[in-house]
Order: sequence, then C-alpha cells, then structure tokens
Amino acid sequence: MNVVYEKLMKCCECVRKETDFVPKAAIVLGSGLGDYAQEIRVEKEIPYEGIEGFPVSTVPGHAGKFIFGYIGEVPVVCMKGRVHFYEGYDVRDVVLPTRLMKLLGAEILILTNAAGGVNASFYPGDLMLIKDHISLFAPNPLIGPNIDELGTRFPDMSSVYDESLCELLRETAMENDIPLQEGVYAQLTGPSFESPAEIRMLRQLGCDAVGMSTVVEAIAANHMGMRICGISCISNLAAGMTDQPLTHEEVQEAADMAAPRFKQLLTKFVERL
Repeated sequence: MNVVYEKLMKCCECVRKETDFVPKAAIVLGSGLGDYAQEIRVEKEIPYEGIEGFPVSTVPGHAGKFIFGYIGEVPVVCMKGRVHFYEGYDVRDVVLPTRLMKLLGAEILILTNAAGGVNASFYPGDLMLIKDHISLFAPNPLIGPNIDELGTRFPDMSSVYDESLCELLRETAMENDIPLQEGVYAQLTGPSFESPAEIRMLRQLGCDAVGMSTVVEAIAANHMGMRICGISCISNLAAGMTDQPLTHEEVQEAADMAAPRFKQLLTKFVERL
C-alpha cells in the first residue's frame, strides 16, 4: 500500500473511533478567522494531537482541532487551524487534513485564508472570492506515485473553484449587503512575507491576492473530486504598496475587523448548501 495512503487511512480510523459524524461540507479556517468556530452547533471536537500521525499546527491563531457539528441544518467539519508548508511539513502532510475530511464524507470544501492585497483597489478588511489560483514554489502535493484510490494521475485544473458555489457566494453576499471582491489568489511558500519585487511580479502575472496556503489544499481536493470554493480576507496591502512594515499581528487585526462580515457571509452561504 502507498505509504501516504496508509497514513491517511490510519488517521481516518483514528477519527472514526471518536465519532461517526458524516459532514456534507468541510471548512478550513485561516489565520485570524478561527473564532468562526463559535458559530457551529458542536457535536464533537477532536484535537489534532489525538490523531495518530496527524500534522499539528504551530502558528499563533491556529488552535489545531477538528470541530464536527451543524451550521443551520448542514452537517460540517471545520478545521480550526491549518498546517502550512513553511512549518516544515512535507506537502503531502499539509494536504492530509483535506483528504481526510473527504474520506469522512465531505463533498464540498470551503477554503479561507488571510491574504495580502496585490490588487491596488483592495483594502485591508476586504473579502475576496477566489476565482482561480497560481501556485509558485510550493511543491505540487500530487508529486510521487499516484494514489489511485483518491483520483486520476493527471487531474484537470480548468475549473477548480466550482462555478455554482461561486455564484451562490455572490448571491449570498449581495442579498446581505456584504461587499465581495473577486480575484486570483497566489500561494508562495512563506514564512517570510513577499518582497516588493515579488509583488510586482505577481501583479504582472494577474494575481490579486497572495498568501502561504490554500492552493495545495485545493489541488488535493480537486484530485479527489470535491467541489471547492474559497474566500480570502485581505489583511494588508502587500510589500511595496505602502510604507508600513508587514507583521503577523497586522494580519490578525485585519481578520478581526472583517470577522462580522465574514461570519455572516459564511453562515448564510453554508445554510443554503
């Protein structure tokens, strides 16, 4: 058996010893957005440390646990805290949680993150619907022997972000008077913030926002046939666009500022799934 798949199955067995809850949707909460978990009617919480072989988040603001429960009447599993490639994990471990949530039953994946604004018309606190992505420098999580049980060797990437889910997000934002930007998200490796020259490069490539997560998870989820949508919280204008030095605290503050609109949008959206 493929060692990556074997590890994944062991994690699944470990979770199933704790709960038989079957989610419809999976939600990954990005930096500063973990408080959204309070909106869930909780059935079960499982700390990552309690799952054999599971990667554990080391970043401030990432609590590190699965939350199983309901948003409205929709059963969900929520990652309160994700793991990142820059923490030193193999990229296959970074996407293990995404794959696990699919094995537990989730057919829809909602990815969220805190991102730097590359588009000059964006402001800190804006919410952005991810229409497409660009992966730069982070290794593709599908490199290596294909796990046929999960998906095809060469998955199509022409419509990773499900258009019907994106349209539902647009409608939900409009009906609730929540401004929603749209754009292309780029993942770099981190943990250092991007240089001004890198931001100029990203702008030339057509990127609107940049961060250190999300794309590798979207690739793995797409490989498994999940329907995917994504929301970025613009936490700051990227390097070179202002004179302000970039800090993780600034990311947290912007996420706090956007939290009420983010919570409302996500809750109303999930209730309509």
